Amino acid sequence: MPSAADRLEFGPPPAKASLRALGLALLVHTLLIIALTWGVHWKRSDKAASFEAELWSSMPQEAAPRLVEAPPPPPPPPTPTPEVKVTPPAPKVDIALEQEKKRKLLQQQKEAEAQQLQDRLKAELQAKKEKELKAKEELAKRKAAEEARKAETKDAEKQKQADALAKKQREENLKRMLGQAGATGSADAKGSAQKSSGPSASYGGKVRAKVLPNVVFTDDITGNPTAEVEVRTTLDGTITSQRLIKSSGNKAWDDAVIKAIIRTGTMPRDVDGRVPTPMILEFRPRD
Repeated sequence: MPSAADRLEFGPPPAKASLRALGLALLVHTLLIIALTWGVHWKRSDKAASFEAELWSSMPQEAAPRLVEAPPPPPPPPTPTPEVKVTPPAPKVDIALEQEKKRKLLQQQKEAEAQQLQDRLKAELQAKKEKELKAKEELAKRKAAEEARKAETKDAEKQKQADALAKKQREENLKRMLGQAGATGSADAKGSAQKSSGPSASYGGKVRAKVLPNVVFTDDITGNPTAEVEVRTTLDGTITSQRLIKSSGNKAWDDAVIKAIIRTGTMPRDVDGRVPTPMILEFRPRD
């Protein structure tokens, strides 16, 4: 059988004592002694404990009554604690939602300001356009008035020149007629030649017969005023122009005569086959 020496040879090596383990053991014992000492001291310092001692003497003596401690006075009633109303905490607001609301509000304010600015700029632009349009209209009116004034001035100048030319022609004709020495015409003759070479005596009747049917005049007129018209024709008698050289004093009668000559269109030929030009015709409403 194996011996004890053999068994120890194969056993674990004996544990070596360490300073750390020794120190811990001393610390634990020290703490234990302190705890016991404190416990004994605590029991001796109890003020509520009472002691009894019996004294024996040779003479009988009556023991004094035991000292009885008076009961402590009852504690005062507790002061009621005032009720403190605790304000419930405000519900937590979702910070992200609040920030989103603020962002939307700021965005709306910016959009409103931008819209106001746009409306103001639009109104200013519209006012500027209206002002420019009004200025253009005023300029166009002034130009039109200036052109009309120039046209009137030009027409008046043309009429003045035409009247001056007609007057000059009448004066020349009159001078030529008065200056004809040895003229053989009658006192009321209107020719300018030395000898009468004008229309025949019957030519006036032909002209009257052709023109008078074209006269349209229905107004009442006082007296029998005379309108003198100068008529120019081509060689074949086609009327090229007619001009009032003496007014009758009644514009309606003067216009009726001019329109009648225009409607006539051509003058008749004389007995010699010619058409005298120019000729001065006299028209009276009662002839």
